[in-house]
Amino acid sequence: MVARLVIAAPSSGAGKTTVATGLMAAFAGRGLAVSPHKVGPDYIDPGYHALATGRPGRNLDAYMCGTGLIAPLFLHGARGCDLAVVEGVMGLYDGAADQGELASTAQVAKLLKAPVVLVVDASSQSRSVAALVHGFASWDPEVRIGGVILNKVATDRHEHLLREALGGSGVPVLGVLRRAPAVATPSRHLGLVPVAERQAAAVEAVAAQAEQVLAGCDMEALLALARSAPELHAEPWVPGVGERLHAGGPVVPTRPALRDDCPPRRVAVAGGAAFTFSYAEHTELLQAAGAEVVTFDPLRDESLPEGTSGLVIGGGFPEMYGAELSANEPLRKAVAELAAAGAPIAAECAGLLYLARSLDGRPMCGVLEADARMSERLTLGYRDAVAVSDSVLAPAGARMRGHEFHRTVIEPGAGALAAWGLRQPERRVEGFVQGGVHASYVHTHWAGSPEAAARFVEHCA
Repeated sequence: MVARLVIAAPSSGAGKTTVATGLMAAFAGRGLAVSPHKVGPDYIDPGYHALATGRPGRNLDAYMCGTGLIAPLFLHGARGCDLAVVEGVMGLYDGAADQGELASTAQVAKLLKAPVVLVVDASSQSRSVAALVHGFASWDPEVRIGGVILNKVATDRHEHLLREALGGSGVPVLGVLRRAPAVATPSRHLGLVPVAERQAAAVEAVAAQAEQVLAGCDMEALLALARSAPELHAEPWVPGVGERLHAGGPVVPTRPALRDDCPPRRVAVAGGAAFTFSYAEHTELLQAAGAEVVTFDPLRDESLPEGTSGLVIGGGFPEMYGAELSANEPLRKAVAELAAAGAPIAAECAGLLYLARSLDGRPMCGVLEADARMSERLTLGYRDAVAVSDSVLAPAGARMRGHEFHRTVIEPGAGALAAWGLRQPERRVEGFVQGGVHASYVHTHWAGSPEAAARFVEHCA
């Protein structure tokens, strides 16, 4: 049995990340092994969670991976831990657009049978807080709200009014946090600035969040609430073993066939400050399929790792480092040569921009006959995708689910062979399949379609 809490809020901006990260760091500082999790497709918050706990931050996304994998993925990440803290996404009951509760924090809490702690921004209310908490606690009787943490409380008098209002609500107050500039994390066009870009400042912010939580929260009551969660009847997820949850038709078990006569296939994965968006399960799936995974930094390394037979370039912020990426001409040339040789390359979002001919007028790798630039328009949302062309990730006709999140555009938006046909919110094709290259704006979570990793590694032979 894994003790667990879900940290949720009525809406975005209430302080979920601050409270969740602070709790993770505070419990870890008390000697507990803490497993960090994040609901939804967010890549940035898990970086702060990892800093707080010393363990990989893991995502629980019911849209991309399917509801049946939420508990197994949770148990995989929480193996050997004393406590798991799950940070929610948006408001407690907000999920995928037009999909009911799918991918909401509430749905994940129910799938995990986990008590919820509601973080409320109390800065502009007093007695009304009771009506707010009552509404959230009674909306879905299957969601167990075990307590509330009041955030951005102004004064002792303000705290008294809030506590008095909540006295008869049946939902205990488990913490009261004052406004504290030291715990703030800077943001920009796609959310918080990632840990990899802040380094020492991020360490200081997480430490301040832990101190704030320790000073303002009832840690014993929170731990007791976490330990009240019932047993979770599921088996932990195993990398390389899964089911095609979204392919349609019968469920087909998948497991990569590892051949003893094949040498290890070295897969280089882009990292560093420009490429921080990745799921821990992707590396685990590549390794389970027989790959040796090596990380490199396109901002610093002038060559690919020796013996690279496949390349994965995930998401991040190349637009913030366009000058540095462009200046690293030796690596750009090495990537182009690898692509020309037909090696498998999987590029998502930032990786797509890096493979383009140019980004904001600066030369990139030139693998794709396309040019990218920053845009004022935010493209955001889940995507139901069908592979248009055979590629190193999927055969034509295979269905996968993903997520788009960017403020850039690329022209043209699709190559002669497109990567995906998107079914919602509007029908369109996008991305590029070119030789061994699969490049797209769509982020995918391979745990939901583990055959993608196996197929990629097979193409590395």
